[in-house]
Formats: sequence, C-alpha cells, structure tokens
Amino acid sequence: MRVTIKKTEQDGKIILQESGGFAIVTINRPDLKNALTNRMWKDLAAIGRKIPENPKNKVVILRGSKNHFTAGSDIKQFNHLSIEEANEAFRLMEEAISTFERIPLPTIGAINGPAMGAGFELALACDIRIGTPNTLMGIPVGRLGITLNQMFAKRIADLIGKSRTMDLVYTGRLLKPKECYDLGLINYLIENEADINHFTIQIGKKIMEQSPASVLAVKRAVSFNNPTISIPWETGLGSSVDPVDFPEGVRSFVEKRKPNFQRRGL
Repeated sequence: MRVTIKKTEQDGKIILQESGGFAIVTINRPDLKNALTNRMWKDLAAIGRKIPENPKNKVVILRGSKNHFTAGSDIKQFNHLSIEEANEAFRLMEEAISTFERIPLPTIGAINGPAMGAGFELALACDIRIGTPNTLMGIPVGRLGITLNQMFAKRIADLIGKSRTMDLVYTGRLLKPKECYDLGLINYLIENEADINHFTIQIGKKIMEQSPASVLAVKRAVSFNNPTISIPWETGLGSSVDPVDFPEGVRSFVEKRKPNFQRRGL
C-alpha cells in the first residue's frame, strides 16, 4: 500500500492510500468537521492530479474522517481576507473540485455525514455517491453573502434541475438522507453508517469487473458530451462573493449571530 499524507494548518491533512486498485482519499480534520483551509484545497487538487499517474489505480474513493464528509471551507479564515483574496479562495476550491470531477477514473463519494457548501460541491463532483442516515447536504450561501458562481450552480442544476437548485439556495435549507436519495444527490442509501466503507469497496470492486474503456467512455460522454472538448475549470467563475454582504456574512458567522443584510439595488 502506498500512503501519501499532506499535512496542513491545525493538523488538517489530506490522506491518499493506494492499494488493490483503489485510490482512497480522506479529508482529515475531524475537530472542525473536516472543514478545508486554502492549503488543504491546494493539497486536495495536487492529490487529484497525482492519482492518475499510478497505473494501478482503477477506482477513486473520496471520504471524510469520523462522522463528517466535509463542512466545506473553513469560514473563519475569510474573516481576515480581502474581497480579492476571498475570490482567489473560491478559485482554489473550484480547481480542486474540478480536478476530482475530471479524474479519468470512476470516483465514489462516501458521504458519511454532512456535506455542506463547497463540500456539497465536492460530493457532487464524484460520479457515484453513497449516503447514510447521517448524510446531510446543502449549500446555505445566502447567509454569508456568497454569490454562487456559474460552475457551482451548474453542478447542482445538472443533477436536480433549475427550480430545485433555486429553492435550495433561496431557502438555505439542508436536505436529509431520504430527500437526497429521492433527488438523485446520492445513488445508494445504506441503513448503517458503520457499513459505508465496506459497501463503498464492494461497489468499487463491481466497477473493476467492467471494461475500463467502457467506464471511461461513458464518463466522458455523460460529463462532457464531447470527449474532444476540454473545458478549463476557470470558465464561468467570475466573482464568488458580494463585496458588501460577504464581509457581514462572515462576521456574523464568527460572532455567532444572524447577519444584518441591507436591501439594495444590484
């Protein structure tokens, strides 16, 4: 087994284990619900680029440590960033998410707990997602003044449709396991969280029995429509934060209060 560990701030780390045809990536920052810092997003992207270099890797599994997938980005870090720096942070997120989305191997997300914000987007970047009774999904960006960029919005709308995407963002509500399954956000809903690793491995082994050419061809066809086109991840990003609402949203998060957004013309 080959193990790669990229350590980051506050002992957060991204762990890559390669064995038996599997590349298992674990987001490990359990004390903070596996929230990712900018450094962790960079490390995640680097590991995503590294995985295809090993010809023994056949299936990728992405998971979080303990009972969380990931809370997304560490919001507290934004309290000290300028608007320009915040937008750069969102570019780092999208780079990592798109890297996993475009890995030329089947990817399985073991959604063993909440997948929030950019963590929700990361889960959707996986080809197949497995949920448990503890799975919770949502992207409550409205509380933070985050303006959902085109790439983030499209990723959700492609799965659940335009109207449901608007409902999810407008209300900021979180989806429980059954609704996630009914909407197609997770492909399998298992009864016992303790079984998720075993179940995920079994799905991966079933995939390994198929023709690699067939698997890659359908991934290209479904994901990109035209396998000759490579769309850069920067496409459609633009600004990801509102210059007025975002600072107030982050301050309210850190101060644990409701945000005081002011209505204004946009």
